[in-house]
Amino acid sequence: MKTILAFAFLLSAPVGFAQPAFTAPPPSTAPVADSAQRRAQYLARRMESLRWRTDQAVPGEPAKLGLAEIAAKLALREDAAACSVRIVELMKTPTGDMFWMFPATAISYLGRDQLTPEAKAAIREAWRTYFPLRGDTENHWVMYYTTMHLMADLWPGEGANRWFNGKSSAEISAESRAWLLHWIDLTTTIGQGEYDCTHYLGEYAIPMLYLATWAKDPQMRQRGRMMLDWIFADFAVETLNGAYIGSHARTDDTTVLEKWNALSSYFAWQLLGNCPPPAAYGGWGIYFSTIAEHYELPEVIYRIGTDRSGSFTHTERKRTRHRWRNSDVRNAPVYKTAYITPDYALGSDQGGLLQPIQQHSWDLTWSVPDPRGVHNTIFSVQPFFGPEELMMYFAEMPDYMPASVTFQGKPTYISEAKLLGGSPYEQIFQQDDTLITLSDIPASAPWKQINGFFSKDLARLEEDASGWLFAQGGRAYIAYRPLAPYEWRPLEKGGKRLLSPHAKNGTILQAAAAREFASWDEFKARIRALPLSIAREPTLRVAFTSLRGKKIEATYGAAPRVDGRVVDHAKEWKLFAGPYLNAEVGGRKLTLTHGKLKRVIDFNTLTVTDSSGP
Repeated sequence: MKTILAFAFLLSAPVGFAQPAFTAPPPSTAPVADSAQRRAQYLARRMESLRWRTDQAVPGEPAKLGLAEIAAKLALREDAAACSVRIVELMKTPTGDMFWMFPATAISYLGRDQLTPEAKAAIREAWRTYFPLRGDTENHWVMYYTTMHLMADLWPGEGANRWFNGKSSAEISAESRAWLLHWIDLTTTIGQGEYDCTHYLGEYAIPMLYLATWAKDPQMRQRGRMMLDWIFADFAVETLNGAYIGSHARTDDTTVLEKWNALSSYFAWQLLGNCPPPAAYGGWGIYFSTIAEHYELPEVIYRIGTDRSGSFTHTERKRTRHRWRNSDVRNAPVYKTAYITPDYALGSDQGGLLQPIQQHSWDLTWSVPDPRGVHNTIFSVQPFFGPEELMMYFAEMPDYMPASVTFQGKPTYISEAKLLGGSPYEQIFQQDDTLITLSDIPASAPWKQINGFFSKDLARLEEDASGWLFAQGGRAYIAYRPLAPYEWRPLEKGGKRLLSPHAKNGTILQAAAAREFASWDEFKARIRALPLSIAREPTLRVAFTSLRGKKIEATYGAAPRVDGRVVDHAKEWKLFAGPYLNAEVGGRKLTLTHGKLKRVIDFNTLTVTDSSGP
C-alpha cells in the first residue's frame, strides 16, 4: 500500500496547448467505416497528444522537461541533445519505484539511437544503484516484470554486480519471463485480479504494447500483441460512448461519480475516437502514445466498442487478487453482468469483499452528449471498512491499517458518507436492466446503513407515495426502491446522498429507455403495477417481476431465482459470454465476433486467427 508520489507527479502537467481534444467539442460517436480513414485518425490523435506534451517543456526551464516530456520528444525525434543533458540530471536521484522504471525503460528504448553516451551511461548506472520496489498489486508487478524483462534484453550478458537486485541479466530475464507467463495464464483462465479498472487499464495495456514492440523473443512479442487485443476487447465491450461502465475492481472518488474522468477514457479516445480524452490525455497515456503506431486495433474490437444495434447482455468471470488471510480461497471468483443499450448501461458484480478499498460493485450509467463534468450515474453502497478487509488482501499488521489508508490517497475509506468500496454484508443480483441489492448488517459493523448516490445531473427526481423514487437521466427512465426508510444528505460535489440507516436493507433498481413509453406518467404507472413483495424480517427477501417479465426472487444468504430457476454463478458464468466475446473458464482462448467479423485469440497455440463470414 506504499504511496507512490512520483506517480502523481507524472500525471500532473500544465495546460498550454491550443484547443487540445480534452477542451474541444466532443467527437462524434458514429463509427468510421473506412479502415484507412480510421487509421489516419488514430495516428493523428497520437500525434496530437505527443505534440501537446512536448509543448509543456519550456526552453530554459529544465524542471519542465520531465520524463514524460523527454519520452514524447524522443518519440518525435526532437531535441535529443537537450533531453540527454536533462536525463543525466534526472538519473542522479531517481524516485518512484516501478513508476520510475516504466518511463526509464521507454526512454532507454526510444533513445537508443538518439541519446548521448553520457545519458545512456547515466541511465545504466541508475539501474545499478537505485533499488526500486516491486510494489504490492497486480499492476505494479506487470510494470515491474515487463520493464525488467526489456532492460535485461537491452543489456544482456551482464553480471549480478551490474544490477540493483544482485541478479544477472540472464537470471532477470528468466524470472521476469516466468512471472509474465504466469500472469497471462491466470488472466486467460480465471480472469484478472485487478479487473476492469478505470485508471489501471493503462498499467496493463502499456506494458503489453512495450513487450509487443521491443521484446527480443518473437514469442514474447506475440504474447504482448495478443494480450493487448484481450485487454482492449475486455474494455470495449463494457463501454458506453467510451465511458467504462458497471463494476470495477478499482476506481476512485472522482471517477465513481464522473464516469468519464479516468485514464480509460484516454484509451477510448485514442483507440475508438468516440469520447473526449481526460485532461493532459490522462497523463500516463503519453507512454502509450510514444509507440502507438506499432499497434493497430483489430476492426472487430473497434466495432464492438462503437457499432452496436439494440441491447445486449454480457457476462464475465474475473477473480479477486490474492487473499492472504481471512479466506479459505486464494482467488475467489468474481461474477460480472452488464446490460448495455444505446441509452444506458447497467453493470454489477455479485457483491462482497472482492477487492480492498476501491471496489465499485454496481452502477447505472446513462448516455450524455458530452460527459465532461457530468455525473451521469446512479448507484448505492453498503459503506464498510475494517482491518479484516485490509488483512485479507495486504500483509501489513492490522493495528494502523485503516487509519493509514486515508493518508495514502484514499481519503474516504473511513468516512461514513463513502460512496466507494465493497462490503461483506452486501449481495447483488442483476437480471437484464433490473438489479437488487440486499444487506444484513451485524451490530459489529462500522455503519448499519445504505448510501445511495443521486446525481446533480438527473433531469428529474420524484418521491412517490408507492415507495418508489422515479428519476430520469438523459434518455433513461429510472425506478429506485429503497428497502427501508431513508433521509437525504447534500453532497459536496453536487447531488445528494440517500441515507437509509437500517441494518436489514437494500436497493431495487429498474431502468428503461424513455422511448419505450408514451409518457413519463406511463412509465411510473407501469412500475407501480409490477408485482413486488419485500420482507425484512426474519430474513431479508425481495420478490419482484421486472419490466422484462422476469420474476426475480432474492433472499439474503441464498442463491437468487429467476422464473423459479436457481441461478448458479459457479456453473453458469463463463470467462466471457455474450454476442461479442466468448471464452471458457480455463480455456486460454477468446473468440471475438461482430457481424461477419471473427477473431480467435488462442494462447494454447499462440495464434490469432481472423475470418469473415458470409
